[in-house]
Amino acid sequence: MKQHNFAAHSHTFGLLVTYCMLGLFTVFAIYPLVWLFINSFKTTQEFYLNRLGLPGNIAGYGWTLTNFKSSWVAGHFSVLIVNSVIYTVITVVVSVILALMSGFAFAKLRSKATPFLHGSYIIGLLLTIQSIMVPLFLLINWTGLYNTRIGILIPYIGISLSLAVYLATEFIKSIPSALIESARIDGASFLSIFFKIILPMSAPVATTIAIFTITATWNEFMLINILTSVDRLKSLPVGIQQFSGTLSTDFCKQFAALTIGVVPILIFYLSFRKEITKGISAGAVKG
Repeated sequence: MKQHNFAAHSHTFGLLVTYCMLGLFTVFAIYPLVWLFINSFKTTQEFYLNRLGLPGNIAGYGWTLTNFKSSWVAGHFSVLIVNSVIYTVITVVVSVILALMSGFAFAKLRSKATPFLHGSYIIGLLLTIQSIMVPLFLLINWTGLYNTRIGILIPYIGISLSLAVYLATEFIKSIPSALIESARIDGASFLSIFFKIILPMSAPVATTIAIFTITATWNEFMLINILTSVDRLKSLPVGIQQFSGTLSTDFCKQFAALTIGVVPILIFYLSFRKEITKGISAGAVKG
């Protein structure tokens, strides 16, 4: 009886410690975002006087949208957000389709060239952005794609494919080969098999790939600066970075700019949190 009570108390204590740690982690993760959001509604003068409180705690000050209006205009966000959406959507769609097609070929249609071709994708995981910036710039400039959208999209898609192909290949390996063999016996082409069998069954790993690609593309900053020098082709992170220059002392405008950049990603995660959880879980287990 004593052993049973001891085990029950130990289990309860373990749960308590776990929930406390998770609670602390949640607070540390959410508080900076809340602090950023609240201070974006203050004037810079009020921020210096009241860094932790809500706007309006000091006489003569209150909630204001001036920072968002000024940041939107100064950062040219109306153009940059559209660019970020274009780059992100096209990169995600193309990367998912190409990764699943490549994964299908590497996992189920193996040949003598498979190890080399698969390795040529996977080796990209070992490369850093910094190590390819100079040769990439020279190549894009040499091909005449500098200052073009296609010159930005091709590197974005190519860089995202290394991880995407790896995840897709490992996932598709778990799909029974008997399904493909049966379809082939019935006269289905490989293209038909891909769209009717592989693509629907690969929804979990496609979701995982899309999540990683959306996050990486939306937040990408270094490559866009070497792939174009034209402001009308740049993305949102570049506009946010402008506020660390001449406006570096106007903190509240910086906070407003950062909030504008963070909100779309937060809306994405909150809107698709169930699909994201299912996709990551299924992709991780089967992959």
